Amino acid sequence: MRSRQKVLDATVEIIESEGFDAVSIAAVANRASVSRQTIYSIFGTREDLVSQAVVGLALTALGDITLRLEATTTPFDYIVELLVAGRGAVRAHPVLATLLDPGRANPFFDDGMMDRAKPVARQILEPMAARHPDIAPELDGLVDIVLRLGVSVILFDDETVHSDDSLRRFLTRWLLPAMTATGD
Repeated sequence: MRSRQKVLDATVEIIESEGFDAVSIAAVANRASVSRQTIYSIFGTREDLVSQAVVGLALTALGDITLRLEATTTPFDYIVELLVAGRGAVRAHPVLATLLDPGRANPFFDDGMMDRAKPVARQILEPMAARHPDIAPELDGLVDIVLRLGVSVILFDDETVHSDDSLRRFLTRWLLPAMTATGD
Protein backbone atom coordinates (compact mmCIF):
# COMPACT_ATOMS: atom_id res chain seq x y z
CA MET A 1 0.00 0.00 0.00
CA ARG A 2 1.35 3.42 -0.87
CA SER A 3 2.43 5.68 1.97
CA ARG A 4 -0.09 8.41 1.13
CA GLN A 5 -3.07 6.05 1.40
CA LYS A 6 -1.66 4.40 4.53
CA VAL A 7 -1.39 7.82 6.15
CA LEU A 8 -4.90 8.85 5.11
CA ASP A 9 -6.35 5.56 6.40
CA ALA A 10 -4.49 5.92 9.69
CA THR A 11 -5.77 9.48 10.08
CA VAL A 12 -9.37 8.39 9.55
CA GLU A 13 -8.93 5.54 12.04
CA ILE A 14 -7.62 7.92 14.70
CA ILE A 15 -10.41 10.45 14.12
CA GLU A 16 -13.00 7.68 14.30
CA SER A 17 -11.66 6.07 17.45
CA GLU A 18 -10.28 9.01 19.42
CA GLY A 19 -11.51 12.23 17.81
CA PHE A 20 -9.83 15.09 16.00
CA ASP A 21 -7.82 16.18 19.01
CA ALA A 22 -5.93 12.87 18.99
CA VAL A 23 -4.63 13.39 15.47
CA SER A 24 -0.99 14.38 15.54
CA ILE A 25 1.75 13.81 13.00
CA ALA A 26 3.46 11.46 15.46
CA ALA A 27 0.29 9.45 16.16
CA VAL A 28 -0.51 9.08 12.47
CA ALA A 29 3.09 8.15 11.64
CA ASN A 30 3.04 5.49 14.32
CA ARG A 31 -0.32 4.06 13.19
CA ALA A 32 0.67 4.11 9.49
CA SER A 33 4.19 2.75 10.15
CA VAL A 34 5.85 5.62 8.31
CA SER A 35 8.16 8.38 9.42
CA ARG A 36 6.94 11.79 10.48
CA GLN A 37 9.05 13.25 7.69
CA THR A 38 7.07 11.16 5.18
CA ILE A 39 3.85 12.76 6.42
CA TYR A 40 5.30 16.26 6.35
CA SER A 41 6.63 15.74 2.81
CA ILE A 42 3.26 14.49 1.54
CA PHE A 43 0.84 16.73 3.46
CA GLY A 44 2.79 19.62 4.92
CA THR A 45 0.72 20.24 8.04
CA ARG A 46 -1.57 18.41 10.43
CA GLU A 47 -4.47 20.56 9.21
CA ASP A 48 -3.84 19.62 5.57
CA LEU A 49 -3.60 15.97 6.56
CA VAL A 50 -6.92 16.02 8.45
CA SER A 51 -8.63 18.00 5.71
CA GLN A 52 -7.49 15.68 2.93
CA ALA A 53 -8.46 12.56 4.90
CA VAL A 54 -11.97 13.79 5.67
CA VAL A 55 -12.59 15.34 2.25
CA GLY A 56 -11.49 12.13 0.52
CA LEU A 57 -13.88 10.07 2.60
CA ALA A 58 -16.72 12.55 2.08
CA LEU A 59 -16.20 12.61 -1.70
CA THR A 60 -16.33 8.83 -1.87
CA ALA A 61 -19.57 8.80 0.13
CA LEU A 62 -21.03 11.61 -1.99
CA GLY A 63 -20.31 9.66 -5.17
CA ASP A 64 -22.22 6.68 -3.81
CA ILE A 65 -25.12 8.90 -2.75
CA THR A 66 -25.28 10.60 -6.15
CA LEU A 67 -25.64 7.25 -7.90
CA ARG A 68 -28.67 6.43 -5.72
CA LEU A 69 -30.27 9.80 -6.45
CA GLU A 70 -30.14 9.31 -10.20
CA ALA A 71 -32.81 6.60 -9.97
CA THR A 72 -35.41 8.83 -8.27
CA THR A 73 -38.39 10.22 -10.16
CA THR A 74 -39.95 12.86 -7.88
CA PRO A 75 -38.53 15.64 -5.71
CA PHE A 76 -39.91 13.89 -2.63
CA ASP A 77 -38.22 10.59 -3.57
CA TYR A 78 -34.99 12.48 -4.23
CA ILE A 79 -34.98 14.05 -0.76
CA VAL A 80 -35.98 10.82 0.97
CA GLU A 81 -33.25 8.85 -0.79
CA LEU A 82 -30.73 11.61 -0.05
CA LEU A 83 -31.51 11.34 3.67
CA VAL A 84 -31.54 7.52 3.65
CA ALA A 85 -28.29 7.35 1.66
CA GLY A 86 -26.67 10.02 3.82
CA ARG A 87 -27.45 8.08 6.96
CA GLY A 88 -26.13 4.94 5.26
CA ALA A 89 -22.88 6.72 4.40
CA VAL A 90 -22.42 7.77 8.03
CA ARG A 91 -23.11 4.24 9.19
CA ALA A 92 -20.58 2.88 6.69
CA HIS A 93 -18.00 5.55 7.56
CA PRO A 94 -18.56 6.59 11.19
CA VAL A 95 -15.84 9.23 10.95
CA LEU A 96 -18.34 11.27 8.91
CA ALA A 97 -20.55 11.45 12.01
CA THR A 98 -17.69 13.03 13.93
CA LEU A 99 -18.07 16.03 11.62
CA LEU A 100 -21.29 16.76 13.50
CA ASP A 101 -19.81 16.31 16.97
CA PRO A 102 -18.60 19.56 18.54
CA GLY A 103 -17.33 17.77 21.65
CA ARG A 104 -14.31 16.05 20.11
CA ALA A 105 -12.19 19.08 19.15
CA ASN A 106 -13.77 19.06 15.73
CA PRO A 107 -12.21 21.73 13.50
CA PHE A 108 -15.22 21.66 11.15
CA PHE A 109 -17.89 22.43 13.75
CA ASP A 110 -18.54 26.00 14.75
CA ASP A 111 -21.26 28.64 14.54
CA GLY A 112 -20.78 28.96 10.77
CA MET A 113 -21.18 25.28 9.97
CA MET A 114 -24.70 25.58 8.53
CA ASP A 115 -23.69 28.54 6.36
CA ARG A 116 -20.79 26.52 4.94
CA ALA A 117 -23.02 23.48 4.45
CA LYS A 118 -25.72 25.28 2.46
CA PRO A 119 -23.72 25.63 -0.80
CA VAL A 120 -22.84 21.93 -0.62
CA ALA A 121 -26.46 20.93 0.02
CA ARG A 122 -27.61 23.24 -2.75
CA GLN A 123 -25.18 21.58 -5.16
CA ILE A 124 -26.57 18.16 -4.20
CA LEU A 125 -30.18 19.31 -4.66
CA GLU A 126 -29.69 21.27 -7.91
CA PRO A 127 -30.00 18.17 -10.13
CA MET A 128 -33.44 17.56 -8.57
CA ALA A 129 -34.47 21.15 -9.33
CA ALA A 130 -33.18 20.80 -12.89
CA ARG A 131 -35.33 17.70 -13.39
CA HIS A 132 -38.33 19.37 -11.72
CA PRO A 133 -38.25 23.09 -12.61
CA ASP A 134 -41.52 23.71 -10.74
CA ILE A 135 -39.68 23.33 -7.41
CA ALA A 136 -36.77 25.61 -8.34
CA PRO A 137 -38.35 28.61 -6.55
CA GLU A 138 -38.47 26.52 -3.35
CA LEU A 139 -34.87 25.30 -3.56
CA ASP A 140 -33.49 27.55 -0.80
CA GLY A 141 -36.20 26.37 1.61
CA LEU A 142 -35.57 22.75 0.64
CA VAL A 143 -31.84 23.21 1.26
CA ASP A 144 -32.61 24.46 4.78
CA ILE A 145 -34.99 21.63 5.64
CA VAL A 146 -32.78 18.91 4.15
CA LEU A 147 -29.77 20.14 6.15
CA ARG A 148 -31.68 20.32 9.42
CA LEU A 149 -33.51 17.07 8.86
CA GLY A 150 -30.34 15.33 7.67
CA VAL A 151 -28.42 16.33 10.78
CA SER A 152 -31.33 15.12 12.92
CA VAL A 153 -31.56 11.80 11.09
CA ILE A 154 -27.86 11.19 11.72
CA LEU A 155 -27.62 12.47 15.29
CA PHE A 156 -30.88 10.97 16.53
CA ASP A 157 -30.71 7.62 14.78
CA ASP A 158 -32.77 5.26 16.93
CA GLU A 159 -34.58 1.95 16.84
CA THR A 160 -37.94 3.40 15.68
CA VAL A 161 -36.45 4.33 12.30
CA HIS A 162 -33.41 2.06 12.29
CA SER A 163 -33.99 0.33 8.96
CA ASP A 164 -33.98 2.20 5.65
CA ASP A 165 -37.60 1.21 5.05
CA SER A 166 -38.74 2.49 8.46
CA LEU A 167 -36.93 5.78 7.81
CA ARG A 168 -38.65 6.04 4.43
CA ARG A 169 -42.05 5.43 6.09
CA PHE A 170 -41.33 8.08 8.74
CA LEU A 171 -40.28 10.63 6.13
CA THR A 172 -43.28 9.82 3.96
CA ARG A 173 -45.64 10.36 6.89
CA TRP A 174 -44.18 13.73 7.91
CA LEU A 175 -42.24 15.19 5.01
CA LEU A 176 -44.54 14.37 2.09
CA PRO A 177 -47.47 16.44 3.45
CA ALA A 178 -45.13 19.38 4.01
CA MET A 179 -43.78 19.17 0.48
CA THR A 180 -47.23 18.91 -1.09
CA ALA A 181 -48.84 21.70 0.98
CA THR A 182 -49.84 24.72 -1.06
CA GLY A 183 -49.41 28.35 -0.05
CA ASP A 184 -47.25 29.86 2.64
